[in-house]
Amino acid sequence: MKKVQILAVGIVFNERTSQGLIAQMGGMALDIALSEKPEQTRNIFLAAYGVGTQVGISLPFSRKHEYEADELGLIFMTMAGYNPEEAVAFWERMSQMGGPSMPEFLSTHPVDTKRVAALKKLLPEMEKYKPE
Repeated sequence: MKKVQILAVGIVFNERTSQGLIAQMGGMALDIALSEKPEQTRNIFLAAYGVGTQVGISLPFSRKHEYEADELGLIFMTMAGYNPEEAVAFWERMSQMGGPSMPEFLSTHPVDTKRVAALKKLLPEMEKYKPE
């Protein structure tokens, strides 16, 4: 079990690093491709590229990490003898607290309703992690 979890953390780190490097190299390539253009034109294209990679790559990847962290959290709390259903209750309470929210595609975190639904879907799997 421990080897699998450590491996999963390593894969996530490598995946995140790779995506960051790809985005950075794409920005550099765009800058080189636009090197003959006026500075204002270059700045517009580079800004659009930055926004596009943030909304199209980085933020969805961050939300994916949140879902993975929720799953690992459920596993660890179950292994420690806690009731994993309390994670669902916690996020339902957080959702009721309200506060300003932004569209999910601009957020690093999933919206509460999707997070709660994902947690509920994982609950049956937690039986195998309960201590004996």
